[in-house]
Amino acid sequence: MRWLDVRRHSLTKKGATRGRGSHLSADGVALARFIGSRVGPYDRVVTSSSPRAIETAIAMGFGVDDTIEMPSGYVDGEIPRHAQWGWAEPYRQLREIIRQGRAAAAVAEAHRAIWAETVSGVAEGGSGLLIGHGGAIELALVACLPDAPHGSWGTPFAHGDGVRLSFHEGRFTDVEFHRAPQSPLHTR
Repeated sequence: MRWLDVRRHSLTKKGATRGRGSHLSADGVALARFIGSRVGPYDRVVTSSSPRAIETAIAMGFGVDDTIEMPSGYVDGEIPRHAQWGWAEPYRQLREIIRQGRAAAAVAEAHRAIWAETVSGVAEGGSGLLIGHGGAIELALVACLPDAPHGSWGTPFAHGDGVRLSFHEGRFTDVEFHRAPQSPLHTR
């Protein structure tokens, strides 16, 4: 058995200070440090190539082994930006979108493959960390566990939220949700 922890990047700067790539805010660094003090160690750390994802892993206290270009989970004509926040059962909705077999299904499969490759690079009994983005994590999670009880999974991923997936014999077998502490700045 191997494990993969997947986290959404931490809080970013807003407004004029946001910058290209949405760097972490001071609150984002503090949140990532808090989360990092309670998880790990990891045998392999992979992030999106976005600065906010890389900075999250580093603020958590982990060196980044690889960065990967990851497609957006917001797919034109299928999943509008932040739409998952308005859905009563976002994971069931995503399951139905994936089942249609269009572009969102291909994005979900691309992320599932990235997640599987990340955890496959970890020794038996070990664990990896992947830092990604809201919208894509939810889509990938459904693709990793297509027959799971999606109606019980709750809300989409806020900044710092994550899951721990077990991986056995080439497939994901179970999931455990880990929600980040809430703060007034902990928003979409």
